[in-house]
Amino acid sequence: MHRFYIAGEIGGDKIAVTNAGQLHHLKDVLRLGVGDEVTVFDDKGKEYACVIAQLRKSGVVLAVKARKCAEDKKVRLTVACALPKKSGMDAIVDGLTQLGVDEIIPMETERVVVRLDAAKKEARLGRWRGIARSAAEQSQRADLPRVGPVMGIEDVIAHSGDFDLRLLPALAGQRQPIREVMARSRPTSILVLIGPEGDFTPQEVEMAQSAGFIPVSLGASVLRVATAAIAVASYIRLSLGL
Repeated sequence: MHRFYIAGEIGGDKIAVTNAGQLHHLKDVLRLGVGDEVTVFDDKGKEYACVIAQLRKSGVVLAVKARKCAEDKKVRLTVACALPKKSGMDAIVDGLTQLGVDEIIPMETERVVVRLDAAKKEARLGRWRGIARSAAEQSQRADLPRVGPVMGIEDVIAHSGDFDLRLLPALAGQRQPIREVMARSRPTSILVLIGPEGDFTPQEVEMAQSAGFIPVSLGASVLRVATAAIAVASYIRLSLGL
């Protein structure tokens, strides 16, 4: 079943699809027509079984046939990831969305190479949210991850107090294997900080540890930023049976 995301909460028995990209995908790529069935999901984790009622140049009207609320998640996972070079964050947002991560925070650390001005941050945020929407539709998620604005590591750590489990994969220092930490943990919310290619600075590690983060090892290999983010999210999903 083809899936489409609609911003906001949906009310009534009719849904209008007016987004140009979605209209192109629906009409020109998928070549759907009146009577074809699709699934729509919204910001609230609700799904709607729909049938195409009207097909116009200006938009498509869907008739709602059934509604379903997504089950509440037992564990919520947030990944704050250091900005990688070039378009690496695009792949990270895409992969983490497919893996069911609830929130993705692009993060600036001391050793991050990419530095964005205010205008570029706003433009990239719009792009990343579009990628998350497309990945959620493709992977048949019932919800959309929150992609937050770029934050400094100090701000991420300062707002980390509400998480049950805080993990800091690092390349040096005293660390615990992530499998051991996950084996003894029963969290309801997890925050993971993914560092840049040059790793976190000693000062950043100390700051994170003071806030309750547990330094963990992902193994002997030195992973790229995108690989580390995907590996951590995948392992947490498997270890918790998500």
